[in-house]
Amino acid sequence: MSEKLEIQNKEIVVPGQVLAEGMGYVPGKGTYRDDKAVVAELMGIVTVDGKVIKIIPLRGKYMPKVRDRVIGRVIDVLMSGWRLDINCPYDAVLSMKDGSSEFIRRGADLTQYYALGEYVFCQVSNVTSQNLTDVTMRGQGLRKLEGGRIIEVNAQKIPRIIGKEGSMVMLIKKETNCQIYVGQNGRIWISGEPEKENIAVAAIRYIEENAHRKGVTDSVKALMEKLQ
Repeated sequence: MSEKLEIQNKEIVVPGQVLAEGMGYVPGKGTYRDDKAVVAELMGIVTVDGKVIKIIPLRGKYMPKVRDRVIGRVIDVLMSGWRLDINCPYDAVLSMKDGSSEFIRRGADLTQYYALGEYVFCQVSNVTSQNLTDVTMRGQGLRKLEGGRIIEVNAQKIPRIIGKEGSMVMLIKKETNCQIYVGQNGRIWISGEPEKENIAVAAIRYIEENAHRKGVTDSVKALMEKLQ
């Protein structure tokens, strides 16, 4: 049997769909081998990396919307900006003109602004029909996140973690004296004394696991008082 790729990179696939024929293709995460075919195990975005085929599940994954504030990680420095992982099936691009409120001259060393692996709190400025996403750092409160720690939660639980008019996250800030930036994409940056950071993380994890229950605010407050 000759090798044949049956799908396009970044295509949405469904369980049981044949992704490739032939032993030259290797099943990765979210796929399995059936005889000489690679088959989708779940619904998601298929990615082809050389001969390895894997699937990023759609369920629970963040899908960007304009004006969302997100936490992105720099994964590539381009000639004209940066490519960011925003915890989504698609990467985002931060252009030079949107990289800072200051003018960035052409040919500048862009790693002096944002280097590989660094995190930024940015805002989604555009999403195309092909899911190409642009973000900006030009806005109040947008910044590079230095120090502290990043945790990831289910993006669907972010509204509960923020609380009505920001009440829940403000409670955690008050009780731990930590700086906290919450991204709509399920990433949260926490910075404070290490023991206080641990308490903030415990509170956020509790909310994530118990978001469906009543009286979570009182329970979270009691938990943090106990951990102090």
